[in-house]
Amino acid sequence: MSDGTVRLERDGPVARVWFDRPHAMNAMTWKMYGEFEQICGTLSGLPDLRVVVLRGVGGRSFVAGSDIAQFAEFKDGADGIAYERRMDGILDAFAAIPVPTLAVVDGLAVGGGLNIAAGCDLRIASTGARFGVPIARTLGNCLSMRNYARMAAGLGEAFAKRMLLLAELVTAEDLAGTGFLARIVPPEEMDDTAEQLLAKLCSGAPLSMAASKTALGRLAQVALPPDDDLILSCYGSDDFREGIRAFGEKRRPGWTGR
Repeated sequence: MSDGTVRLERDGPVARVWFDRPHAMNAMTWKMYGEFEQICGTLSGLPDLRVVVLRGVGGRSFVAGSDIAQFAEFKDGADGIAYERRMDGILDAFAAIPVPTLAVVDGLAVGGGLNIAAGCDLRIASTGARFGVPIARTLGNCLSMRNYARMAAGLGEAFAKRMLLLAELVTAEDLAGTGFLARIVPPEEMDDTAEQLLAKLCSGAPLSMAASKTALGRLAQVALPPDDDLILSCYGSDDFREGIRAFGEKRRPGWTGR
């Protein structure tokens, strides 16, 4: 199976980032995460850049999380801590891009895909698009404190708990009142709506938008409590290893709480 790729295209003042692994719903491999991190560094230094848009290839998914098969390599909870710190670093590099960022969500934005979308300044979604972090019924792992904070800030605590505790995938329509999505449009209108928003962002005062984005980012930089104990308890558990086995065997996990 292909490791996929993350591609950067420059279109005048617009940078387009494509998550390209459509046969696997654009689930991210280690290679793709590395490419995304490199692209974030490139975008932070591009002159005359006005906006960045992220989208999945294929029209069925934005990003369907990390490729679960890769977690079979994990030996203990320390691997979980290293993974979550790596994801935090990549999303921090993305947040450091000084221009507005827009996620265009077709289909699924799940797990790491939701984290990436939540890290964007604005999001639009097609009707019926689904969002969630169903780890309580899939792998039995957890998120980093940064990602929990990002979810709570973007979605509100109630929706974050609905996604995390009930392991539900909620629709774009469910999120209509939260402010998480700037637009919800039929699939056939997604391209036009995205281009309209990109044009509007390109027409704004660059320094004003950069100042607003930076100021709001600074407000969010509060001291977060530690999370190593939580990550160790999940990634180092028998349940996590059972979740990985169950995924590979295409069956429901048998949770034990150990």
